[in-house]
Amino acid sequence: MNRATPWPKLKRDLVAILRGLTPDAAEAVVSGLIEAGFEAIEIPLNSPEPFRSIAKASLLAPDGVLIGAGTVLDVAAVDRLADVGGQLLVSPNVDAAVLTRAAEQGLVTMPGVFTATEALAAARLGASALKFFPASVLGPSGIKAIRAVLPPDLPVGAVGGVSEQDFAAYAAAGVRHFGLGSSLFQPGDDAETVRARAVRAVAAYDAVFAE
Repeated sequence: MNRATPWPKLKRDLVAILRGLTPDAAEAVVSGLIEAGFEAIEIPLNSPEPFRSIAKASLLAPDGVLIGAGTVLDVAAVDRLADVGGQLLVSPNVDAAVLTRAAEQGLVTMPGVFTATEALAAARLGASALKFFPASVLGPSGIKAIRAVLPPDLPVGAVGGVSEQDFAAYAAAGVRHFGLGSSLFQPGDDAETVRARAVRAVAAYDAVFAE
């Protein structure tokens, strides 16, 4: 179960999910997130003109910051993501063709899983990390139970109905990767509002995971 592209070492394993972000707002919102301390940013493909936003974000992001797409469902989208400079691929499901092409493109991958069967399948396909979704349904105890049968060094993340208020509960279950969506960004939010939420999330993460 060798990972095609390992999950990189980030200071904080937080992924900002910017569903509904528009290209006009992309630079300001993404810049604010990076300034606040986020090092992984996902723009779902069911957002308006997502590849334009990803291209803009990729150009401004410094080295070491992952910019990518969420809701990636087919191989064509994998190739387009690579073409515009994306490095991170997040999907709601485990699709062998998508993960194989992503590996060929050298992308960091985080497919969505809910069961042990899906999680083990994703691990066999070389996923960089797993996204347990919706985490609010499984909860920390559910993820902990499935995690027991996974490769111990495979990063697992909690996504879906998760905010900074949940970090401590998931940390107790061995989870330190999180995707933050509506608690961080909603369509129409101005950049400063998003940045302020990001600052709070980073502070909460550091409080739980300070080493």
